[in-house]
Amino acid sequence: MKLKWNRVIIAAFFVVTLSTVKLFAQKQNDEPLLRAREIVWQAWFAGDTKTLEKLVPPETIVMSGGDEKWKNQADVLRTSAEFHAKGGKLLRLEFPRTEVQHFGDVAIVWSSYVVELEIGGKRSSGSSRVTEIFVWQHGRWTNPGWHTDEEK
Repeated sequence: MKLKWNRVIIAAFFVVTLSTVKLFAQKQNDEPLLRAREIVWQAWFAGDTKTLEKLVPPETIVMSGGDEKWKNQADVLRTSAEFHAKGGKLLRLEFPRTEVQHFGDVAIVWSSYVVELEIGGKRSSGSSRVTEIFVWQHGRWTNPGWHTDEEK
């Protein structure tokens, strides 16, 4: 009889363990997160500072490869407006590889990207990597920080 109960307890343990693993292993729907990422990038290149203000909060910290100074929200808004004022245009933006890690209401997005720009009639292109932090707050994803490698 004792042996039978031991088997029942062990079987129950495995069922609970496997159910828990399956629950945590389920893929999250990253479409809204990746759409927010796309909106931030597109808004920056378009000089859309109103959208950036909503998605890039005041406490933002940005580290860019090759830049000694770290940036904040005001710098992000200013550089976006400057790029747009110079006639800068985004011609192509691709993320060939993206990995997402979720930690509660925080997501870390690791990506490689390719960008093609036109400024004053001159085209340029580059590629690099970016690590972005997104936080789910007030019913939407916000982007309070990122780090880009120096472009190749």
